[in-house]
Amino acid sequence: MAEPGKVSMEKIVSLSQRRGFIFPSSEIYGGLQSCWDYGPLGVELKRNVKDAWWRSVVQERDDIAGLDASILMHPQTWAASGHLEGFADPLVECKSCHLRWRSDELKDRNCPECGGELTEPRLFNLMFKTFMGPLEEEANVVYLRPETAQGIFVNFQNVLNTTRKRLPFGIAQIGKAFRNEITTGNFIFRSREFEQMEIEYFVKPGTDEEWFNYWLEERRNWYANLGIKKENLRLREHSQEELAHYARVCYDIDYQFPIGWAELEGIANRGDFDLVQHTKYSGKSLEYFDEETKEHFLPYIIEPSAGVDRSVLAFLCDAYDEDIAEGELRVVLRLHPDLAPVKVAVLPLSRREKLAELAKEIYADLRQCWVVQYDDAQSIGRRYRRQDEIGTPFGITIDFQSLEDKQVTIRERDSLDQIRVPISELRTTLAAKLSGESLFVLPPGGSIWKQGENS
Repeated sequence: MAEPGKVSMEKIVSLSQRRGFIFPSSEIYGGLQSCWDYGPLGVELKRNVKDAWWRSVVQERDDIAGLDASILMHPQTWAASGHLEGFADPLVECKSCHLRWRSDELKDRNCPECGGELTEPRLFNLMFKTFMGPLEEEANVVYLRPETAQGIFVNFQNVLNTTRKRLPFGIAQIGKAFRNEITTGNFIFRSREFEQMEIEYFVKPGTDEEWFNYWLEERRNWYANLGIKKENLRLREHSQEELAHYARVCYDIDYQFPIGWAELEGIANRGDFDLVQHTKYSGKSLEYFDEETKEHFLPYIIEPSAGVDRSVLAFLCDAYDEDIAEGELRVVLRLHPDLAPVKVAVLPLSRREKLAELAKEIYADLRQCWVVQYDDAQSIGRRYRRQDEIGTPFGITIDFQSLEDKQVTIRERDSLDQIRVPISELRTTLAAKLSGESLFVLPPGGSIWKQGENS
C-alpha cells in the first residue's frame, strides 16, 4: 500500500483508471501488454501537452516550421539511419520460465523472475516489420517507424525550399513511433506504441556547441514553466559508452518519477551524420547554400526529443497532491491551467428549474471558450472534491442569490479562495485567472465571497 500523502505509481495508475485518464488497451480481453488507451480526461491532457509544446516551439517562434511525416517510409531510410543494422538490444531468455530480458539491465546471470539459468545474449531488432501490398514477400517489407526524426531529415530540402528559411532553423514534428521493446512497464513510462515531440535544429558547423547549450536550457525551462518542480529535474550527460552511434554529445533531462530518476527528454548533437547518410543512400544532395558566404555545406543538427507519454506521466506525478480540506483528505491534481483537461466546472446548488436553466446557459456560454464540465450530483463539497481530483482549476457555483443579483461564485482549486463576480464579467474574469492572475484581483462589480467550502 502506498504511503499516505506521498505520490506513488500505484496512486497515479489508480487515479488514471478511476477518473478516465488512461486505461489498459483492449481491457475487456485482458489487455495488451504495454499498450494504453487515453480516456476522456487523458486525451484532453495529452492534447494540451502537445499544444503547449507546439505553441512554444513553432507558433511563438519564427525559426521553426512544422511537419507531419508518414509513419511508413521507404525501407532504405532505415538502412541509411543505421536502424536496420544497429537498432537492437541484447536479449536473453530464461531456460526455465522462458521470460525474456535485456541482458544489459540485469545485475547477474540469473532470471529475475525465477532464478533460472539464462541463454547467451543475442541481438534483437526493435523495429516492427510489416508488408506493403497483398503479398508477404521480402521485397514488400516496410517498418513502423521507431522514431520520428528520419521523416524530418528526408524532408530537409522540401522544407528548406518551400519556407526559404536560413540557418539556424528547425523542423518540429509530433507523431507516433513504435518499438518492440523486450522489457516494458512502469505504466506509460515505457510502451511499444508512443508519441514523440521532436525538433531537428539545423545550424552552421562551429556554432553547434552554442546552440546545444541553448536548447538544454530552453527545454528544461519549458517543463518548469508548466509547473514541474525544479528540484525534480536534472541534466545528465551520456558517457562515451552509452552515446548513440550518431551523437557527438547527448544529455538527458531526467525527472524524479516515483520509480526514481529517469529520462524525460534527450538532447543530442547529431553533427552531420544524418544528412551525410541520406545523401549517400539516396544520391540526392542535402547541402545548404549560405547566401552570405557563398558556401555549400551540410548543417549540423541539434535534436531535442521528448516523449509525449512520459511528459504526461511526469506532469501527473508532479501535480499529484494530498491535503486536508474541511477536515477531510483531499486528493488534488495541481496541474498548470494550460494543461488541465477541464478548465472550469459549472456547479448549480440545486436542480430546480430556474437555477438549472441559468446554470446551463452559463455552461453553454463557457464551452465556447474552454473544456467545461457540468455537475449537479451530490453535495457541493463532493463535487468540489471530484473536480480537484481531476485538476480543474476553477469551479463556478450558481446559487439562488444568482437569480436575483446575476452574480456567481468562482472557487479556485489550489488556494480554495472564492470570489463573487457578475455573470456578465465571467468570461473575461476566467480568462484572466486561467492566464495566472491572482484570484483576488477583482473585476468591476466583483466582491470577496465569504461562502464556506460546503455551504
